[in-house]
Amino acid sequence: MSRVGKSPIVLPAGVKLAISGRQVDVRGPKGGLSLQCAEGVSLSQAENTVTVARTNDSPGMRALHGTTRALVNNMVLGVSAGWHKVLQIEGVGYRSELQGKTLVMMLGYSHPVRIDPPAGIDFEVDLKARTITIRGIDRELVGQTAANLRAWRPPEPYKGKGVRYLGEKVRRKAGKSGKAK
Repeated sequence: MSRVGKSPIVLPAGVKLAISGRQVDVRGPKGGLSLQCAEGVSLSQAENTVTVARTNDSPGMRALHGTTRALVNNMVLGVSAGWHKVLQIEGVGYRSELQGKTLVMMLGYSHPVRIDPPAGIDFEVDLKARTITIRGIDRELVGQTAANLRAWRPPEPYKGKGVRYLGEKVRRKAGKSGKAK
């Protein structure tokens, strides 16, 4: 059995999970999410735990077993506590601010980069620490939004300027060592 797939999912207080066929709906204090499970994977609920089972032991089905369990667990954690990613802006003149809900970043282009948050995503900006926090209940959407923001100016290896994840190590390269004669 899959090591990930066989472990049960414990539902925290305030989280409701409804299974109807292959459709799974999770509701909690922060909102609700739904998932269409793959064919051959079934979920069963007993009191405040949910278990995932598979129909056969083919390699593809074993992979879907663990993946489905991880997706449902991420949904449960998202509606109860939420997910967040933190981006850090490095570089002279690089900064960000919020105008209403719109994130405005100055990243060395001739124009400011304006980004409206997707549905279910909130931005927070700390001007002193030069960080952007992306919050939401859908883990996939939070990670994709962070990757899209980082893609506007990924960190470059010579000076380290750009948008990076908090704690990300950027491999630095040596510049020109001198003029060869």
